[in-house]
Amino acid sequence: MTSRNALIYVGLLIGAVITLVPFGLGLLTSFTSATQFNTDSPLSLPKPPTLENYLGLADAGFGRAIVVTALMTAVILLGQLVFSVLAAYAFARLQFPGRDVLFWVYVATLMVPATVTVVPLYLMMAEAGLRNTFWALVLPFLFGSPYAIFLLREHFRSIPGDLINAARLDGANTLDVITHVVVPASRSILVTLALITVVSQWNSFLWPLVITSGSKWQVLTVATAGLQSQYNAQWTLVMAATTVAIVPLLVLFVALSRNIVRSIVVTGIK
Repeated sequence: MTSRNALIYVGLLIGAVITLVPFGLGLLTSFTSATQFNTDSPLSLPKPPTLENYLGLADAGFGRAIVVTALMTAVILLGQLVFSVLAAYAFARLQFPGRDVLFWVYVATLMVPATVTVVPLYLMMAEAGLRNTFWALVLPFLFGSPYAIFLLREHFRSIPGDLINAARLDGANTLDVITHVVVPASRSILVTLALITVVSQWNSFLWPLVITSGSKWQVLTVATAGLQSQYNAQWTLVMAATTVAIVPLLVLFVALSRNIVRSIVVTGIK
């Protein structure tokens, strides 16, 4: 091994430690009793490990927040995939007046910070009588996003036109082409987009905080933040809540990692 490679590996190792150690400490803290955490060093191991923090989450009604977050994420994911695929195909393959101008104007909204739209969206939901409802959580994100449509459009444009023309010759309509040709040829990109959507919505905080109140439609991030004030900053309880929120994302990433790597390879080649 050359000295250059050794330096690269040392740098990567340092980066990995800096990234992973906080997660490890959070996990250890979640199994530490509040008494030990307040008296011993935060770096000390749980003596003995305890599940009282996770049981405390159940007593605090944290289970409802998990269900609401999972349902919200699933509905938004379905809407994002369906409407983004349809819009991206239209921008990539269909011909209509002003197509490119409309597409780039829509993509330009990526430059607008999300916080700018919070107040207008809130007023729209309030006027529609949807404030503090499930639909207020999902409607602003249900019909695709500029990033998703841009990503899929670029991929759809790279699909050989002969495949689509062959399907047309076999009598397939536009919906058949999307369902039986475009979507199967874009599986890796769609899996990557699905993971990005799940992570962003699972960790969504500002919009659920603004549009909901009380515990009925409270999501994981808002419920976790509420634990800090509700239980006088019991960090062992907060770390347990954080661990519960992270574990599903880690499992999802491990399950889909092969498709993610494949999509990176495909986009890199293109």
